Amino acid sequence: MKNLILIDANSLIHRCFHALPPLTGLNNQPAGALYGLSSVLIKVLREQKPDFIAAFFDRPEPTFRKEIFNEYKIHRPKAPDELISQIIEARNLVEAFGIKFFEAPGFEADDLIGSAAEKFKNEPDLKIIILTGDLDSLQLVENDKVVAETFKKGVSETIIYNEEAVKERYGGLLPAQIADYKGLVGDPSDNIPGVMGIGPKTAAPLIKNYGSLENFLEKGGVEKNYEKIIKSKDIALLSKKLAIIKRDAPLNINNLSELKYDGLSKEVIENYFEKLGFKSLINRINNGQIL
Repeated sequence: MKNLILIDANSLIHRCFHALPPLTGLNNQPAGALYGLSSVLIKVLREQKPDFIAAFFDRPEPTFRKEIFNEYKIHRPKAPDELISQIIEARNLVEAFGIKFFEAPGFEADDLIGSAAEKFKNEPDLKIIILTGDLDSLQLVENDKVVAETFKKGVSETIIYNEEAVKERYGGLLPAQIADYKGLVGDPSDNIPGVMGIGPKTAAPLIKNYGSLENFLEKGGVEKNYEKIIKSKDIALLSKKLAIIKRDAPLNINNLSELKYDGLSKEVIENYFEKLGFKSLINRINNGQIL
């Protein structure tokens, strides 16, 4: 079976920035997150040997979520300049690895990944692996056909979530029910409010039993938390809407063949690492770790 890797580049850069010590390159510019991202990509290319691959980035413009809820992600502090510079440079990094990248104003990388997974999930003999630094993409998991690979600790050890693993993490909920769940519990990292006073132990059984947030609102009157939730019906439904990853975002990919991975150019990647001062990574390339 062939595989397609969809990379949430922004979440990986953030993860590497916060997990690794600061590092500067030859030009004295911040480079720790770029070093971490490079190490992750080397590991993935060596272990997964992708047939197809693409990276996806957020854009700085406000997203459609911000337009429908101005407080979306408002609690997040402004990214420091040393992170912003590395997010920008990461586009050159993935290209040096021979990986195409995609972005679209008004949409997050997750939405583009969701749209790519939707577009290609019915391709025969193809497995889709979403490589991400957070858990938002778990709602896109489908059986063993679409899985998510993320980190257990730091950026060295990863875990792969198929549908059974998602159910185990979320109290028996299917991946497609995670947005319903977040409609009740919210998501503090994105400032999605949810319903005040409703936590995971209450929300998961309700969504599991009723199938969806809407069905619970319609038929869950016998539940002891129903009155509390129905009073916050509008904010619960809004929270669910904010949590849903788009699957129809504009995606400038017509055919899977456009994402074919032709392998790493040793000359290109060595020149790029030389520019950043990543001598240890050059040694890994020369030692044949991914070639």
